[in-house]
Amino acid sequence: MQSGYTCQRCLSSLRRAVGISSTIRHVRPSPAHGDLQRRYYSATTKKTTLNPTQQRRTLASVESPNDRAVAIGPGALKHATPFGANEPSERPERAFLKPTNLFHSFSDSPAPGIRRRAAFMKSHAYCPHPDHRQTRAVFSPQDPEARKAANNSTHPPAFVNFECPDCGIPVYCSEKHWMDDYESHSEICDTLRQANEDDHDLHSGRYFAEFRYPGPQIEEILPNMTNWDTYLYTREYNAINEERSMRQATRLLTYPVTIASVVHELSPYNIRAGGRLTVEGLKSLSALRYTIHPPLSGGGPDVKGLRLSAPPVRIFILGARAESSLPRDVWIQLEYLFPRALIHLIFIGPESMTNRDAEFPLPERTARNPFGGIVEDRLSNHTKITTFVEYYHTMHKANYFQPYDPYFDCFVLFHPGLGHPASVHEWEETLPQLLETKVPIICTGYTEWDMQRDKRWVEEKMAGEVDMLLEPGENRFRSLRWDLNDLDPTDLTCGNWGVWAFRGKRYETTMKD
Repeated sequence: MQSGYTCQRCLSSLRRAVGISSTIRHVRPSPAHGDLQRRYYSATTKKTTLNPTQQRRTLASVESPNDRAVAIGPGALKHATPFGANEPSERPERAFLKPTNLFHSFSDSPAPGIRRRAAFMKSHAYCPHPDHRQTRAVFSPQDPEARKAANNSTHPPAFVNFECPDCGIPVYCSEKHWMDDYESHSEICDTLRQANEDDHDLHSGRYFAEFRYPGPQIEEILPNMTNWDTYLYTREYNAINEERSMRQATRLLTYPVTIASVVHELSPYNIRAGGRLTVEGLKSLSALRYTIHPPLSGGGPDVKGLRLSAPPVRIFILGARAESSLPRDVWIQLEYLFPRALIHLIFIGPESMTNRDAEFPLPERTARNPFGGIVEDRLSNHTKITTFVEYYHTMHKANYFQPYDPYFDCFVLFHPGLGHPASVHEWEETLPQLLETKVPIICTGYTEWDMQRDKRWVEEKMAGEVDMLLEPGENRFRSLRWDLNDLDPTDLTCGNWGVWAFRGKRYETTMKD
């Protein structure tokens, strides 16, 4: 095991005094060694002899998950030395890309992963210049393919091959087309450059202090869910003083915090003017909040403190993709916002375990586990995660999750593409089943147009059988980072840009004289 997160002075002392040659767990650096930067980056050594008591105490000081600084990218452990190996005379800096040296063209990037992405773009993405013929159907008014249809293009499609010198992304087939269409490209060039630098930052080899998450808080300290700044401050996250670090942090936290921002009793969405919450939404969310914010019961850890507890609140995340593979420390933040509730996250979708076979091999489907669910029930005392590589409508027909209760259940659809022509067939059978449950359904979208398209499809598909709970609009806890689409570099997306919610229509019986 490499010493990726170990103070070099502690490590040097251990090598000389203890003579460890086998693999051990990482040792947490001592607070007495100075500030955080010096602890993690110090390349000097100090000749110190440890007595047996100090040796045992040092080896037992194992770093906790909440105190861990995460290193991402191929350069993170590039210069780390295994325990027992000879320490080099001069240890180079860990980060091979400095904050002032993050801009590189994708093809000439020092990161092999980004160079592979550039090669993929050049063999799959098409030039957006209007002289070319269309390569696919137009899905939105902002789609660059719409310009090609307007000008009756006659040139055959061509793959992108020229990288803009300002943003470093392969965007056009030639320099001529780039210069000819520069006015259109300049609208997104700055954003593309920002995405380029953010991607290189992930491969820079630096330590990401913004990925260190706080633990539980006392209940008297209430989170402020107005926006990212107030939330991070009241939840006592480490100060994030750079915009790039803020973008990297919100790219992960947007998933659990978006859910919390809707169902929390301190939600920024309300029934006041401009609050976007409808009367039906207040009814549905009030039922869920009654369970997820239970009253104090006077319970305690001893026998006298035993109390009956409510069943866990089930949050079904349908069509799960990247969100199912997020670090579990990210999803645990949801628990800290609802400290008295039990939470059961259920990821369902055919792509919910993509590229995770080495982490969790799919179990065999048996009579006791007919859908091959992967259960993670030891994350904490209040959170449980179950993943199913299956379509929801198949499990619904088998009555696997029945009964549903609006006090305990909620559905979440991250970027579902309900009305997108490429995925609409996957939701046609699922949508009526979701509305039958009469529980809240929270959806997000990449853009305003994306959300409105999904809303129109739901209303047309289930005319008169839908109650709107939260009107579509910008999500206060959207990702602040823009991501590239490798199949179309001019298509920039923002994770969970907008949020809205609906539910199957309820019919109430009224008494007449």
